[in-house]
Amino acid sequence: GANCCGCWELPTHSPHCRSNCPNTEVYFGVPTWVTGSLLAVAVGLVILGGIRRIGQIAGLIVPFMCGLYVLCGIGVIVVNAEALPSIFQLIFHSAFNPAESTGAFIGAGVGTAFIFGMKRALFSSEAGLGSAPIAHSAVKTKEPVTEGIVAGLEPFIDTLVVCTITALVILSSGVWNRAPAASWDKAPQLAIQADGQFAPVNNTIPAGSLSKGETVFAHLMVSVTADIDEASRMYGKVSKVAEGMATIDWQPYTQKGVLTVAIRGQGVYQDFPGAALTAKAFDSAADGLGRWMVSLAIMLFALSTIITWSYYGEQGWVYWFGGKHITLYRVLWCALIVVPCLGFVRRITEIDTISTVALGFMLAINLPLMWLLGSRAMGAWKDYQRRLKAGEITEV
Repeated sequence: GANCCGCWELPTHSPHCRSNCPNTEVYFGVPTWVTGSLLAVAVGLVILGGIRRIGQIAGLIVPFMCGLYVLCGIGVIVVNAEALPSIFQLIFHSAFNPAESTGAFIGAGVGTAFIFGMKRALFSSEAGLGSAPIAHSAVKTKEPVTEGIVAGLEPFIDTLVVCTITALVILSSGVWNRAPAASWDKAPQLAIQADGQFAPVNNTIPAGSLSKGETVFAHLMVSVTADIDEASRMYGKVSKVAEGMATIDWQPYTQKGVLTVAIRGQGVYQDFPGAALTAKAFDSAADGLGRWMVSLAIMLFALSTIITWSYYGEQGWVYWFGGKHITLYRVLWCALIVVPCLGFVRRITEIDTISTVALGFMLAINLPLMWLLGSRAMGAWKDYQRRLKAGEITEV
């Protein structure tokens, strides 16, 4: 999955969320359109070679990136081992109780955490979607059950191992509830700019550790009814740092039909979207580890995911249109890789919504078929086990 490295934050109102590979922009200042273009070229070189080249490249990339990522992740967890008891206590407590806000974390209810956790787990593992069988069906084997066993290991390694290590790295590092990078010197106030738009009265604050060009956010408390408050964020960008003061160009927070909107506390936090949060967590153990290792891992995760899904789409194209114009499909696929980086997609939430709806359709179609055909799959498994024990299988 493309999001195993930490693109697991809850959706926000941020207009500054970078799509595709935010770590390269946060750390190296590389524009997203450059990253997207290079990724499109790399994908094109692979998929134009067909399924054999796809299999060869994926076979090289996936073991390497998983091994590197897991080893570095375990190293970070060992360095932060003293925090593990409190982390596991936090995990089990938050599973059954609302998570209270702390530091940069705005808090979350059990229902919200469950819904978004399930969405990200499905996106990461693809379990039940019917997509992975498209690739596995291209394998030539005398015993299809063995390929099914391999397919069953993938969600375990991808989601339970890699994503669990990511979560432990982030939680043990403390970067998820980091302290503010700067603070207003007096309680900030919001002004109503237009219908349902709110922005701070004072956009100049003591600079703290802020730098020019950084994306930041402040916590908001939004009253939607007389007895229901919701936590949210308001985002901005540091446009100037001079004489110990920082000027922030705030994006007005827009929400109609609310009773009140107020800034909670006086802190301003650096924004680490998705994978950048994971990279900062790795940096807590060794400076530069997140900068280089996570950036590399993200690019490889993204490359392997895009290559694989290009093959899934290609098989759908073949189903509808036959073998005609396959090259056209592959060129269009590579071109669409760059689209999110050109400003057409402004927020991570937009990509999240599109992917959730698309995967939801796949799940709704595939789950009933799994229910109907599950007995046949189990029958094949039992027959394989019987023949294996009887010594009838000598080569797979």
